[in-house]
Amino acid sequence: MITVHNLKKTFRVHQGGLLRGSSVVMEAVKDVSFSVERGEIVGYLGPNGAGKSTTIKVLTGLLVPDSGRVEVGGLVPWKDRRAHVARLGAVFGQRTTLWWDLPVHESLELLRHIYRVPEPRFRQNLRDFTELLELGPFLNTPARALSLGQRMRADLAAALLHDPELLFLDEPTVGLDVVAKERIREFIRHINATREVTVLLTTHDLGDVERLARRVMIIDHGSLLYDGALASLQARYGSARELVVDFEFTPIDPQVPGLTLLGAEGPRVRYGFTGAAAAPIARVTAHAPVRDITVKEPEIEATIRRIYEGGLLRDGII
Repeated sequence: MITVHNLKKTFRVHQGGLLRGSSVVMEAVKDVSFSVERGEIVGYLGPNGAGKSTTIKVLTGLLVPDSGRVEVGGLVPWKDRRAHVARLGAVFGQRTTLWWDLPVHESLELLRHIYRVPEPRFRQNLRDFTELLELGPFLNTPARALSLGQRMRADLAAALLHDPELLFLDEPTVGLDVVAKERIREFIRHINATREVTVLLTTHDLGDVERLARRVMIIDHGSLLYDGALASLQARYGSARELVVDFEFTPIDPQVPGLTLLGAEGPRVRYGFTGAAAAPIARVTAHAPVRDITVKEPEIEATIRRIYEGGLLRDGII
């Protein structure tokens, strides 16, 4: 679906005053290469200013790169713009595609004409999305009167009415409560599974990544630092796993050979370990009678933070 090879994009930035200032060339994206298969959900992560937005703007045809090869569905985005945009959808958390003063259903009707969606297909999609996203209560409400969660659900419906093959999502759950976030995530999983819509997700909410994407790409300072499975990222760069043990009674000596003691509060003791959990659990149960054991996986937030702070660079990945 997406092929990017040696993508490079620079911007000339003015510095200093209007009369005596000078300009410098800033590299937004440096020789980035990746591919995305049809039907994948891929998280594209990075801190602010890392190059994510520049990449997305090239992929959508809004920017022309300095060099490199980019194809989306066999088309060059900035050369075949009309045909290209007809096959993609986009939802940006801080912006809306709805008309501000129109009821939601009228915005969707206008989009049907813009994308030339056949009437029967439009009606079927509208029925499906109304049910899946629970749009019914606010279809007749102007966009300006919607809550953030309602607007995001309506924007998702608007982005998918014309059956795009590729969906760009930028912060799709920003500012939403837990219930609204999960509704959005369930819908994205559903359209990916049932319609094979390819999804490229950029977000700072790592809960979105954990629940939606099996593969992540991490970019920083314009360079691609990591491209692979989320599970492999955790295994390779995550902190140690944690074993939370509730003993039958407070142990005299909570130290267990082969495990790192992280803390003890009465009969509850926390241990750090790496690798499979079977051996550490066996060591703990042999140490003293156990009432309950929980294995806690490392938090992805900590892993990503370590990478942003230079963990991958120190490990010699690039």
